[in-house]
Amino acid sequence: MTLSLSLAEARRLALAAQGFGRTPRGAIAHKQLQAQIERLGVVQIDSVNALVRSHYLPAFSRLGHYQAEHLDELAWGRARRRRLFEYWGHEASLLPLEIFPLLRWRMRRAADGQGIYSQLAKFGVERRDAIDNVLQAVRERGALGAGSLSSRTEKAGPWWDWSAEKMALEWLFAAGLVTVAGRRGFERLYDLPERVIPADMLNHPNLDEDEAQRRLLLRSADALGVATERDLRDYFRLDVSDSKRRIAELVEAGELLPVAVQGWRQVAYCRGEPRIPRRIRHSALLSPFDSLIWERERTERLLGFRYRLEIYTPQSKRVYGYYVLPFLTMNACWRGWICTASALPGAWRCMPCIWRT
Repeated sequence: MTLSLSLAEARRLALAAQGFGRTPRGAIAHKQLQAQIERLGVVQIDSVNALVRSHYLPAFSRLGHYQAEHLDELAWGRARRRRLFEYWGHEASLLPLEIFPLLRWRMRRAADGQGIYSQLAKFGVERRDAIDNVLQAVRERGALGAGSLSSRTEKAGPWWDWSAEKMALEWLFAAGLVTVAGRRGFERLYDLPERVIPADMLNHPNLDEDEAQRRLLLRSADALGVATERDLRDYFRLDVSDSKRRIAELVEAGELLPVAVQGWRQVAYCRGEPRIPRRIRHSALLSPFDSLIWERERTERLLGFRYRLEIYTPQSKRVYGYYVLPFLTMNACWRGWICTASALPGAWRCMPCIWRT
């Protein structure tokens, strides 16, 4: 059985799955914020701080104003408040604690030098001494940042000129042997997982890779509403060889339903018979790293909106500006706005960029 959807239906289904159209009344409490992040499954973290750190914006886009301290507490607060952890989900990410067992296979692969960039994998083989020393320091001293451990005497170079201690921490983090206990400014503070991750998640029975990947793909399908294989795979950055097999298994088991979406060349998938809202009324300023638009090809296919972040584009070739945030108005029609930083501190310049009926 293959379900058929118009593009408008697919759009409404995707927006509802992403949590748009349900802005609550009154003050936003920890519980509502947590529920929204659990719905998304993953919130991308990025170091650029043009308007606000990007991980604060997705909840604002869906819920409206909330206290940023609430998110800090969910991510890096005391154990009784903590509901999120940091790891490589969709890039560097905040994820609900319940997803921790679903990513243990990725940590095991990283420890074997798989799924991490080549220089880090090489470091993991050649510099076991540095890795062991850093792990021992974290074990003895508690939550530490890379700056507290660095033995470097010369000035660091630009961008990713990491010290050996920083490389060791990144390898340990990828392998799941340390995790992020908190942040000092934007610097990660690393500690042992058993001092950060709740015991029920840390001691959860190991899932084999196939089952963990199937569950991640189902989380992706829940969060995206309707999605192609590429969309589902990209959400948690799965390998294409893994995702194609797992999706076929989920279709065979009846947990994913094939969907033909008007104008889409690729087959899409959804979770069972979808409940499609008749309309979505919601206006939102979006982070460039929002899960609604982070996959640019999907954004264009679903929303008819060609969007690019132009940070790394030479100034002479930029269309809109250095740091661009889409503003989407979803009512009887769609209005798209591009907001970009102006020359005045704290001021933003907005211009219309699309109109869709």
